[in-house]
Amino acid sequence: MGELANLANLSKRTIDYYTSIGLLKAQRSKSNYRIYTQQDLEDLKFIEECKNLHIPLEEIKRKLEIKKLKEVHEGELKKHIQSVTQQMKQLQTDLNVLIPLFENLESSQVESYSKLLNTESEVLLKSLSELTS
Repeated sequence: MGELANLANLSKRTIDYYTSIGLLKAQRSKSNYRIYTQQDLEDLKFIEECKNLHIPLEEIKRKLEIKKLKEVHEGELKKHIQSVTQQMKQLQTDLNVLIPLFENLESSQVESYSKLLNTESEVLLKSLSELTS
């Protein structure tokens, strides 16, 4: 667990908590030690990304379960799409609040923030394009 904690830049306690609530599912060795895989590290990164977006742990757990499914039931897919759509609406609302604040910034700050937003927008648009094509 210590190695995983270092790689993920998280505390052992956090990893233990995620395991106890079912976000991570560690395999066990014969001597009952937890064994974590590369997939667990990727899951931890996903969990932290979601937490940074203020997504509740229960929702993160659901997203992880969907990621791991080979086949998704239509009702679950619809529910997930509705959740993503709601998050996109919230992001649009947040951006609308930020836009007037740009007027008070110096041009170098506007350029810096615009680059950041453009990069993230391009990633989102690419993901949406892949989904709809």
